[in-house]
Formats: sequence, structure tokens, C-alpha cells
Amino acid sequence: MRIGQGFDVHAFEAGDHCRLGGVDVPHTQGLKAHSDGDVLLHALCDALLGAAGLGDIGRHFPDSDEAFRGIDSRELLRRVMAQLDARGLCVINADLTLVAQAPKLAPYVDAMRDTIAQDLGVNASRINIKATTTEHLGFTGRKEGIAAFAVVLLDE
Repeated sequence: MRIGQGFDVHAFEAGDHCRLGGVDVPHTQGLKAHSDGDVLLHALCDALLGAAGLGDIGRHFPDSDEAFRGIDSRELLRRVMAQLDARGLCVINADLTLVAQAPKLAPYVDAMRDTIAQDLGVNASRINIKATTTEHLGFTGRKEGIAAFAVVLLDE
């Protein structure tokens, strides 16, 4: 068994939605990033890569590479999974947390879980997503951005 953890954060910028967990969530702002800014999938990729001993998302998909400008983070996740599959590693479960004062995320959590389960090739019951606030404290509480944490368990 292998455990990995990941963390990511993105600031808000002009836009009309945030992509989180592969799902477009309507909002008065978007997320600033080289890719699509999916903070949840970025944290998940880092957790998966960490559990596999393969470094982090920046090592595999650097923001200095124009090939990744605007890329759908689901594609990044699929590429990470291909690396895990090649090494005989499979996902047992993933526990993910989004930290945001806004937008309200609860209505989108089930769709995120289903999308992530599909990309990981597991039953949705193996994916848990929580959304929380920081009670108006810190950058997320001031509505300056969104953070995400991920923990995964892999089997060899």
C-alpha cells in the first residue's frame, strides 16, 4: 500500500465559472492558472504522483511549457493514471477537500465525484469529496481563491 497527499491553490480572476473536479461551477469569477485551474484535480494529481514516488504535477506538466496552456486537468489526471497503470498501481480510495468561501459547492460534489471516479477507473464509492469554508478567515475566507487537499491510497 502507498499513501500520497496533495495540496493546491489558485487565485480568482475575471470569469464566469470555476472548473472543479472536472465540473464547471457557475461563479462570478474564474481561477487564474496556466491550465484550466482545476485546483481539486491538481491536488489529486499531486497525491497520486506522490504515492507512486513520481514527484509532483509541476515536474510532469510544467507551467513553462506552452503545450499545457489551457489544458483540461482531466487530461492531466488521465496521463497521471496512465503512469500509475504502467507501474501496476491501482487506486483504493481518494479523500478530497475543497476550501472555498464561494462559490457554494455542495450542489456539484456528486458530479465531481462521478467524474473523478470515471477518470480513476474506480467505483464512485471510493471517492469522497468534502467542501468547507474557513469562516471568512485567510485568503479563501476573503474570497481571493480556492484551495484543495487530497489524500489517496494506492495498492501495488
